[in-house]
Amino acid sequence: MNQPLPSIGFLGLGIMGHEMARNLLKAGFPLLVWNRTAGKTAALAAEGARVGTGPADVAQRSDVVIVCVSDTPDVEEIVLGPGGVLAGARPGSLVVDMSTISPARTREIARRLEERGVHMLDAPVSGGSEGATRGTLSIMVGGDATQVERAMPAFRAMGKTITHVGPAGAGQTVKLVNQIVAVVNMLAMAEGLLFAEASGVDLDKVLEAITGGAAGSWMLANRGPQVVARDWRPGFMIDLQQKDLRLALEVADEMGVPLIGAGLVFQLYRTLQHAGFGREGNQALAKALERLAGIEIGTGGVSGGGVVGAT
Repeated sequence: MNQPLPSIGFLGLGIMGHEMARNLLKAGFPLLVWNRTAGKTAALAAEGARVGTGPADVAQRSDVVIVCVSDTPDVEEIVLGPGGVLAGARPGSLVVDMSTISPARTREIARRLEERGVHMLDAPVSGGSEGATRGTLSIMVGGDATQVERAMPAFRAMGKTITHVGPAGAGQTVKLVNQIVAVVNMLAMAEGLLFAEASGVDLDKVLEAITGGAAGSWMLANRGPQVVARDWRPGFMIDLQQKDLRLALEVADEMGVPLIGAGLVFQLYRTLQHAGFGREGNQALAKALERLAGIEIGTGGVSGGGVVGAT
């Protein structure tokens, strides 16, 4: 006889979290949701999710609590703060943090929960809003193997590639590796398209020619067409990408490891934040290079008399 699915509480319904929660609901999990901006719960409630009054309430009524918010202080407040998960979680329950936060703080949060008999996994994700919608995310998991197996049915509803990468905090560390590689790929893609634009070749043909070859990457296949179309809608915002890079650079500094490419991208994104583009998609890194070159990708190099990269 099949075991009943565990009840899941989901805290944080942003671009990624909303679609991840929806996939859990579609998979048949009893779902209880909460978000700091209450209006974001309405669509899921209409589809059958229950709505909690706060993190403690959600934790008290759930077997597994998933957290998906922006930064380390947000996770600490929601999990450890007054009225947080720890205040309501039952002994033996499981907290899964799918945010991207500090590996060191993750280990401390896990320790605090374990003192109260509550288990924790850190399970950040990669794959953008597309992967969240399609349920094809890559999930990198840190924590006890028994708890990873316990969470697997939920992970499979949200992701395609689920990898147990080590003990508590390891999931966050591997996510930072992912972000380092991703942004340097983004830089390479933007440089290549800028070069192609300046050369006058057909950008769609460029993408068709190189995406399946040695230069191919997820970034090129998914974000390259958006740059060519000048589509800056966020699958992942620059402001959040900067937060991840800040974490990576902080950890690298502690270890004495140089992050030359990632450090450069961090500074380029900073110029875009100062220009007011922080809530655009991270593919808008191309704008930073456009502003240096005086050329716009996807317009035949013509800026239309405005500020280059401002569209």
